Amino acid sequence: MTYEERDTYGIYSNKTDKGPGPELMGANTLIGDKVHNELDEHLGDIKEIMLDMRTGKVAYAVLSFGGVFTIGEKLFAVPWNSLKLDTVNKRFVLNIPKDRFENAPGFDTDHWPNMADQTWADGIRTYYDATGH
Repeated sequence: MTYEERDTYGIYSNKTDKGPGPELMGANTLIGDKVHNELDEHLGDIKEIMLDMRTGKVAYAVLSFGGVFTIGEKLFAVPWNSLKLDTVNKRFVLNIPKDRFENAPGFDTDHWPNMADQTWADGIRTYYDATGH
């Protein structure tokens, strides 16, 4: 299901240049979007969007990979600025090889990291090469 199909409020129904679109989107419509790399390999799905309440900006997309019905899945916090919206395929692109993504620092649903910890945040931004964005 794409963000357009999850649009219960008609956010994307206006097909003109006016109104919400790729520049301004509803966060709830992005939950569930697929994330691929530039080789078209599926990396995961967006499970959550984390907001930095101090700055008012999106900090991370939490992606899930593997598992069945959340059992055995691994979660990854990916800096928001590392993702690019692919409006043609209605998904996001993360420029990282699949094996590097699978070995990224991750967590499970019962052990979320302290995302407000600056050392943790710096490590994640460095891993995804999002330090200069």
